[in-house]
Order: sequence, then structure tokens, then C-alpha cells
Amino acid sequence: MTGMIGYSRRSLLRLGGTVAAGALVLPPAEHPWTGHPWTGHRDGARRGDPREDGRFVALRRAWRDVTAGSGFDAAAEPYRSRLAELGAAAARHRDAMRPGTSSLWPGLPFPSFTATPARLRAMARAYALPGTGLTGDAGLAAAVADGVDHYRRRVYAAGAEATGNWWHWRIGVPRALLDAALLTDHHLGERRAGALLEAVDHFAPECVLDDYDGTSTGANRVDLCTVRLLRAVLAADPDGAARAVAALSPVFPHVTEGDGFHRDGSFVQHTWVPYQGTYGASLLSGLATLFAVLRGSPWEVTDPNRQVVLDAVERSFAPFVHDGLCMDLVSGRAVGRGPYGDHARGRAIAAAVLLLGETASAAERARWRSMVKGWALRDTVRPMPRAAEREDLGFHARLVALLNDDGVPAAAEPAGHRLFPESARAVHRGRGWCAGLSMASDRIGHYEHGNGENLRGWHTGSGMLYWWAEGHGDQYSDFFWDTVDPCRLPGTTVSTRRPADGAGEAWGDTRPPVRWVGGATDGRYAAVGQHLTGLESTLEAFKSWFFLDDAVVCLGAGISCADGVPVETVVDNRRTGARLTVDRTAGWAHLEGHGGYVLPCARLRTLREERTAAPERPSAGRAVTRSYVTLWLDHGVDPASAGYFYLLMPGASPDATRARAADPGWVRVLAGSRHRQGVHVPSLGVTAVNFWNGGTAGPLTASAPCAVLVRERGDGTATLTVADPRRDLDELTVTWERPVSAVPRGHPLLTSAATGRRLTLTWGRLADREGASHTVTVRLG
Repeated sequence: MTGMIGYSRRSLLRLGGTVAAGALVLPPAEHPWTGHPWTGHRDGARRGDPREDGRFVALRRAWRDVTAGSGFDAAAEPYRSRLAELGAAAARHRDAMRPGTSSLWPGLPFPSFTATPARLRAMARAYALPGTGLTGDAGLAAAVADGVDHYRRRVYAAGAEATGNWWHWRIGVPRALLDAALLTDHHLGERRAGALLEAVDHFAPECVLDDYDGTSTGANRVDLCTVRLLRAVLAADPDGAARAVAALSPVFPHVTEGDGFHRDGSFVQHTWVPYQGTYGASLLSGLATLFAVLRGSPWEVTDPNRQVVLDAVERSFAPFVHDGLCMDLVSGRAVGRGPYGDHARGRAIAAAVLLLGETASAAERARWRSMVKGWALRDTVRPMPRAAEREDLGFHARLVALLNDDGVPAAAEPAGHRLFPESARAVHRGRGWCAGLSMASDRIGHYEHGNGENLRGWHTGSGMLYWWAEGHGDQYSDFFWDTVDPCRLPGTTVSTRRPADGAGEAWGDTRPPVRWVGGATDGRYAAVGQHLTGLESTLEAFKSWFFLDDAVVCLGAGISCADGVPVETVVDNRRTGARLTVDRTAGWAHLEGHGGYVLPCARLRTLREERTAAPERPSAGRAVTRSYVTLWLDHGVDPASAGYFYLLMPGASPDATRARAADPGWVRVLAGSRHRQGVHVPSLGVTAVNFWNGGTAGPLTASAPCAVLVRERGDGTATLTVADPRRDLDELTVTWERPVSAVPRGHPLLTSAATGRRLTLTWGRLADREGASHTVTVRLG
């Protein structure tokens, strides 16, 4: 688990430069940047001499080109200006160095885990990259070497005690120091290089790769392997390189619990936190870098399970990238690190995907390039090329080449639903809108806090419903987490008793005891539910969301609490100053430029307010004010069995909202209790029920708790989808009161099917299926 000191675990990510580079197409036997063969020793050099071993000469140059950047014309703009800026900054750092007992630069007192290594690496990049004005400058390289050794002696010395956050000692600092040493060729010298190697062995010994547990899993494991690989490159140690690469293997296979990639596409880090957005992006970037650097070398990553990572691009990452941003519901405690962090995380994923594509199959590469091109073109809030120009020249070069390639079509946002029961997340894309749902279960925490971050994210797992219509790419980006009322997050049902900052265990272990969290989806529509218990509260509720083409039907029941305070369901809380129209007689509301709501408006409460973040908020650093419009339902103090029903219509016009409110037959509620919740939508042929207990709702009967979704297709066939969100059913029987003549397409888990006046399906053991959805096709009549 991450340490206790108040430093961001990912604040040093760019020190290692794991994201992006120029185009890499590597032949199997020879490295293209050097022309030297990967095997053997050039000019009869002795083994272990990093100056002469052709394999390590090639690796050093590959590392430089992949991580520092390549594939661009240093004399062309914007590269010429950016490289000149890098060179000027490096010169300032060099000239300002004042090695002392407590610092390397005045104003940066040791340990200075972030700033000092970052400056040394920036200086090394100016030495290694063309066009900086200091390319190959021996004086600059000597200053880097002196700085690395000074920091090593004063802070990162073998035998010193590692205090505070373990990550700095095992990953962040050694990665930066080794990177700087490799980028400046051999200016560190044999003696000082040996001392650095000893320090790395002290703080990040090879034994950290022996067991796949604790802080050596997932993204952390990839980072640790990278540190050990760089150590091997600096030492020209072929056995060490082989061990570092071999230690990647536990990262690849699917897992059934805890850290790693799950079969449903979930990615989890810190055991209980969905984390595609930060740890996952780091893992993807790190592996893409290692695959590219090592391709064709004696240490190429050939583990057959590496395909799991390639598949994860579309299964695990792409569903959570919307118009270039990565949804905050898979970013753990990182959501409040700064404004527009969701767009930065989206760019990190895009850069990693493009780089990974260079070592993937031609078909994968083509799909991914089309996908990234679509993301970049649709991200108008933080245009991806402009941001990449400041962050990573290699990624910028690759991205601009992609955008200028008329032979690559831009992929549109994919339509339909993706449900991630293993991480209590759901993503739905309708006509011109996208939504993401964040829940909590006995496997996934309500929220994560740690290192002083995200101390008020208490209710993000209480059914927070994020949504974006066209033009809303900054809805949760622009200081949302600094200014929003943390007790009124959209979609949540909460006790208004305010928890203490950092309530619950740190690092994501804020799990409720409930197991029925998940649902059923046929890939287009979905019935999703959450048995909710509050964080440090007596609150209990049963919440359902039925995701359709142009609406989300929201149902809640069994809402009870004994906290002595009111309980609320937050219909929405939008960061906007837009005009709100409420028609209490007709039962609808509309937020201009955003969307509509159909609900019993007599109960609707509304608030328009200006909210200001305190100057001490870490991501603001100054007073920031934003406008909010909040809509909520007040269930009263200590409700015994409250409920709610409303429709959310993202992007809908006032006329469309009014028309839906005037058509009560558009959706019929089949059940709305703590035992069962279900709806029927005749125009879509959809019938969906969340069975918290076995029983009957409308035409559907289930023998045990489950989720069921039926869709009549209009061609004489229908699909019936079931899931076991609790993961405990040895057998399930579902009956649909509808004449069915045949089951032409069954399922391996289907043990019996009776047709005729009604359909009765019996399923075998669903408990081992991790909450997955299972669909059969039937013929009506």
C-alpha cells in the first residue's frame, strides 16, 4: 500500500518519460536507431562494459528515443521553439546549481523527491535531444552527473533510511536518476555509477520482484520492473535485464480479485479501487514503452499473456474515454489533483495506445489509430495536439501525423452499454450523450483517499451518475471537485450528516458489506442496480438505473436511515449557470443547453448557488468560484421506506422533455420496492427487472436474486439476458409470461428451456461467472 507522507504517488510520472515517442517499427534482428546487432559484443569488447556491449548501446539509444522523444524535425515548429525552451531551462538549472549539505538548488531543500530529480532529468533531456542548443554538451552532462551523485550521496545513499512514501524510494527517485544517467551517456563514470547501482539495490532490491503482492502488483510492478531494467542497462547486466523482464509476467493474466485486469474489463489497483485513469494509464504507458524499447532484443517481451494487455485497450480503457477525457469514476483519489485532469489522463491513455500500437498486430494498430483520432478531433475543450506540444514532443509528432493521415478514418463514439460488475462501474452511450455510473460493493470501496488527497469523496460510490451531452466536455473538469457540494453529488442517495474529512480507511478500503451490485446488459440497454449502505451511516437504499436510447430511468426504494438528519436523492448537480425551467403541474424540468428531467415536480427541490473553493485546496491554490444548479428530492428525517422515480434525458430539448412528461405510457413501472424494481418500455420492446429477492414483477418471475433484461426486436425474436450480481447462484429459473415457440440460440449455462404459452429457462451455476451477463435468443409466437 502507498505510504503516509503527503506526496502524490504519480507526481513523478513524467520524470521517467513513460509516455510517447516517435514512430517505431523495429525489425526482429537489428535495432534501427544504431545499426548495431542486438547480440554479441562490438569490437571484441569485454562483457559487462556498458560503453562497448552492442546490446546495451542499442538499449540505451532505444530508451532515449522512445522516452525522450523522436520522430520529429527539430528544425520545424513547434519543435524548434519547444526544444529551445528546454535548452534554456536546462542552462538556467545548470547555472543555478549550488551543491550543499541540504540542497542541490537553493529553495529546494532535501529530500526534494520531486523537483530535484525532475530538474536533473530535464537537463539530461536537453543533452540528449537535438535542437536544444546544448545537445551533446559535455559541460551540461558533467553537471547532470555531478547533480545525480550529489543527490545520491545526500539523500539516496545506500544504507540510508527510507522514510515517508515508499514509492519515491523504490520507483520515483531511482527511475529519474537512472534515466538521467542513461541519457547523458557515460558521464557519471564507473565509480559514481557503481555507487548509484548500490543505492538502487538498497532501496529497490531485486527481491521486490520475488512475490506478486503488496506494493509489487499492477502498475507498481511495471514501474519496479522498469527501474530494475534501467539498473541492468546502466550496469550492462544481461541476467538482470532478463530477470526484470521475466518479472512482468504476473501483470498479464486475468485476475478474479484485487489488483489487475479482470475478465469483464475492469482494472483494479489498491485492491478495491477501479483505476484505469491513473494507475492503469501508467501501467499501459510503461508496458508500451518496454515493448517498444525491447522489441527485437534478446529481452523482448514474448509472454503469450501479453495479449491480455493488448485486448485491454478496447475492453478496459476505451470505454472510459469520452471525447478525449478519461472519466473520473476510474481515477481514484486523483480526481481532485487539478483542473482538467480528466483530459490529461485521456491524453496519457491516447499516447500509450499509439505507442503500444507499434508492437501490436496490423489490425489492432489500425483500429486504435482510428479510435485515438476520433478522441483527438472531439476533444475541443483541451485540444489534444496543443496540450501534447507542451507535454511530450514525441507524442505530438505521432498525433499530428495521425491527424494529417487522410487514410485513417476517425472512429465515432461507440454506441451501447458496457457493464463492469467486477469494479461496480457502468458506461452507457446513447444518441449524442454518454453516462458513467459509480457504485460501491463488498469488493469496491465507496471512495479512495490517501496522501491527503480526495478527503471529501465520501459519496462517489453512492450511485454517482456522471453524464455528458454535446458541448459538456468540461462539466467535471473545471474545478468541479474543488467547488461542488460533496454531499450532493449527482445521482446519489445520501444521509445529510456530513462525514469527517478522510472518513473510512485510506487507500480505498471503504467497502460496504453489500453484494447485490451490478446488473444485466445485452450490449445496447441495461438494468443496473445497487444495494446501497451509507459510509459511516445507517442509510440503506435499493437503487436502479435502466439505461435506454435517450433516457435513464432512475428508481429507488426501501430508503431508510436513523442518523437523525434528512436523507436526499440528488437528481442532478450541474456546474453551470444555465436557466432552469420547472413545470410543477406537468411534472418536468429542463436545464437549458443540458437536458431534461421528468419527475413529480411537487417534490422537487432546486437551488442555484455560487460555490467557492477555499484557497488552501491543493488543486486550486487560490479562491475559485463556480456556478451550480442542484435538483434533489428530500426524503425527510429518518425515512423508513422512502422511494423515488424520475427520468434523466441528457441533451433533450424543452419540447422533447415536455412531450415525454405528457406520455405516461412511455415507461411503465412494474415494481418499485426493496424487493424488486422493474420497468417496461413498449416502444423499445424492453422489459427489465432487478430482483433483490426472488418473485414476480410484471411478466417476469425469478426464483432468486438476479437481474433480467428482455428485448423484443420487432422481427419475431427476442433476447433474454440474466446476471447474478451477488455471485452465489447454483441455479436460477426465470419465467417470461409470453408465448415463445423456440430457443434457436441457447447458452452453455442453460440447463433447460420450456416453451409454449410462456418461456421458462433454468440456468446452471452462475456463481462462478463474476456477475457477467448471459443472453439467449428466442423465437416469439
